[in-house]
Amino acid sequence: MRNAKPNSRQKAYRLGHSGERLTILLLRLRGYSILARRFRCPAGEIDIVARRGEMLAMVEVKARRNGEVEVLSVRQQQRIARAATFFIAMYPQFAHCTVRCDIAIIRPWRWPQLIFNAWQIEGNNYG
Repeated sequence: MRNAKPNSRQKAYRLGHSGERLTILLLRLRGYSILARRFRCPAGEIDIVARRGEMLAMVEVKARRNGEVEVLSVRQQQRIARAATFFIAMYPQFAHCTVRCDIAIIRPWRWPQLIFNAWQIEGNNYG
């Protein structure tokens, strides 16, 4: 008989999704429109794509139960940058926007901490 207790992978998956929902709520409260959630393409994945004015924010959500957050590796940053380029190619109406890469840190019992412009994408103005 299969054990009904969720394993650590399932718990992490649920924690990540609840962190994304909380981050989306916070972004909406700050005046952002959510364009995509879990945007996937051959180049990679972006957790949240949000827009406010002429700014597109590519948000990577990092949720940890113990509150520790590791820095994104260069490889992860490049994956998100490639996915951002793919997003702009798929939706050229956003080509004039400036792209910013943010990180949302999710800690237990707290609002997400948004780190704006956590790293730069080369040639981040697609217009």
